[in-house]
Amino acid sequence: MELDRSLLLTLPLLMFGCGHDAPSPNPNETQPPAEPAAAEGKPPPAKTASDKTPGDKTASLAKKSARKREPLNVILLTVDALRADMPWAGYGRDIAPNLTRFARENVSFDAHRSVTSFTAQSVPAMLSGRYASTLYRSGYFFAGYQETNEFFPEVLQAKGVRTIGVQSHLYFNRGKGLNQGFDVWEMVPGITFNERSDDHVTSPKTNELLMKHLSNPDNVKGRFFAWTHYTDPHHKWIRHDESPNFGDKDRDLYDNEVHYTDQHVGKFLAWAEKQPWWEKTAVVISSDHGEAFGEHGMMQHAHELWEELVRVPLLIRVPGVEARRISTPHTHLDLAPTILELMGEEPLQGAMGESLVPEIDGKPGSEKPVVLELTADNVQPSRRAVVSGDYKLLRFGEGNGPEKLFNLKTDPSEQKDLSKAEPAKLAELRALLDKKFAALPRVQPHGGMKLKGGGTADGPLRPELAQR
Repeated sequence: MELDRSLLLTLPLLMFGCGHDAPSPNPNETQPPAEPAAAEGKPPPAKTASDKTPGDKTASLAKKSARKREPLNVILLTVDALRADMPWAGYGRDIAPNLTRFARENVSFDAHRSVTSFTAQSVPAMLSGRYASTLYRSGYFFAGYQETNEFFPEVLQAKGVRTIGVQSHLYFNRGKGLNQGFDVWEMVPGITFNERSDDHVTSPKTNELLMKHLSNPDNVKGRFFAWTHYTDPHHKWIRHDESPNFGDKDRDLYDNEVHYTDQHVGKFLAWAEKQPWWEKTAVVISSDHGEAFGEHGMMQHAHELWEELVRVPLLIRVPGVEARRISTPHTHLDLAPTILELMGEEPLQGAMGESLVPEIDGKPGSEKPVVLELTADNVQPSRRAVVSGDYKLLRFGEGNGPEKLFNLKTDPSEQKDLSKAEPAKLAELRALLDKKFAALPRVQPHGGMKLKGGGTADGPLRPELAQR
């Protein structure tokens, strides 16, 4: 349901899919690395695509051809607020042993980003392969999406693929449009909506529901797509006795929450491996956004496009494909094309990403610019960013908004603004960012509310009402 407009306007900060400024970073608190690094005492990473021999390439192409003859099922597991600095990427604490094992046994994309920094814009990007600003939506922070948008589960459903969704936060409930194309759409029972936080422990119930639906012969007798979103790492962070006590600081509690969720992801995967459909099923694991713990004076997420907010894991298991780590940068715009290709379907019309299947099969990826966006709503103003090579340009607003330039190779935590020191590079990325956004078929949100940063949500509900 939409939040009461007056309530939203009075809330200085929203906590579900939203962060707040940290009073001041704790100088004694150890911050995790912004970029993955090799952890001491960890096993060596799996071979990258560049390590492969011509024989490996031939085998990969053969496997790809075989998979085309037999489309796969796909299970998509997303974990709320899961940062990129996980153990398999160099984080020192063993906070996700099951995901770490999964990463080492399958394909890990080490430079993956969401396209934005909070759920209500990142999830629709996953489902459509398009930026939120190009979709028909309301102007609320907890945006609703119109049925005139095409999400990839609709394409699967039309082809007779069984589509299953199990969700654990009421933002995903009917009325927001995220259930478009799902034959089964069920919420974890007993949850309530809190616009500031997440009050419930839901991983056990999420697993119970997901396994129930994937045990139902009506759902798995043919091809199927299933998606669930584990919410427990979302604030508010609590300590679970089933997981290690890492301490009392915010990051300590978050790490405990991640470990707790990882246990349940592991339990689901262990169960799934025993099912008759397992060898014909791909598994995609990612997150909707990252999480801040004092970096740039912020806590939690939303509002900005800093690396700690947009860098997320992407792990993909495809039967018959060997483990590898891929360093080519990608975003959530690529998930819909990838899932459709794994399932033997044509690309989604209008999708702005590309399938990752060629890289999964061993083909080297190409370095393309990565474009990020936080489109304005009634709570937060617009933010835009582009990453090209080692450099990232952040624009705070639209058009002529203030800008900051960073070299992510030498400054992965984005501390040194180079916009004055490197004017030529600034001009290059500025022109690239302008070009990318000029090409987007953007849609003004609807609902009549005032948008943060200026303007009104006076856009159309569907294409035929769009202003020409």
